[in-house]
Amino acid sequence: MNKLFNKPLIFFAGWLGLVTAFSVEPIPLSIWNGTAPVDRGGKTEPVEVKLFAHLPDADQATGVAVVICPGGGYGGLVMGGEGHRIAEWLVSQGIAGIVLKYRLPKGRAEVPLLDAQRTIRVVRSRAKDWKIQPDRVGIMGFSAGGHLAASAAVLHEAGKPGAVDRVERFSARPDFAILVYPVVSMGKIGHAGSRRNLMGETPPESLVKRFSIERQVSRHSPPIYLAHAVNDRAVPIAHSRQLYEALEANWVTTTYLELPSGGHGLNGYQGPMWEAWKSGSLVWLGKCLGIPALE
Repeated sequence: MNKLFNKPLIFFAGWLGLVTAFSVEPIPLSIWNGTAPVDRGGKTEPVEVKLFAHLPDADQATGVAVVICPGGGYGGLVMGGEGHRIAEWLVSQGIAGIVLKYRLPKGRAEVPLLDAQRTIRVVRSRAKDWKIQPDRVGIMGFSAGGHLAASAAVLHEAGKPGAVDRVERFSARPDFAILVYPVVSMGKIGHAGSRRNLMGETPPESLVKRFSIERQVSRHSPPIYLAHAVNDRAVPIAHSRQLYEALEANWVTTTYLELPSGGHGLNGYQGPMWEAWKSGSLVWLGKCLGIPALE
């Protein structure tokens, strides 16, 4: 575990520098072709679920893509500060940022995860056109979006070789996950609003267990980067600490950045605590993927 103490922070230019704001026109894409599943039993609903692909110029692309899951307690989506702005920052680093406008569950617990898994598959299916390497597709999430990203990481699915739908033939396992002040547990320390919105008022213990991510980690889980402020009152730091312990116990490659301040949202997505997880995650990601430019 890395702890960031109260001392001046120095950021370097280039890959670890502060990002100059700019606008990138994203590519919108429907992931389900108009009809989406609502459970694992075949029930569907007519709905359009979109991703928004922010892509770097071909000559600057690292081949890395990150599916971004905004937070919002599973009752809304913070598409700006935890979505499109993150994608623009990633693009400035040569990384494709894929913002997912996932469905809100309203007690249908599998719905967001189905959308996230499908999006990972869609990104891999578009790898050639979007200058992405299929083995460099990860996922990132914030708060409840962090829970969704963590769910996609540890409850991952392999590709389905015989599927009629070509997209389903691709693996839904992300190659890495970056979780920022994530909701992790649906147990005693769980975030009440996220739990209720995801699973309903009185979920069965089997569902609580399935979506308590610290209980689902295995040695097959992908590398995971965690960042959380010690004074986060909305989502207590115990969430990330429990997940980090589970990852360590299962020998999963992980780094945990414990921030001394910033609260939930890290001072409104700005300042030294906000920049710390960004620069730290880039260094970590470069090492995981063997990309010197990100180190």
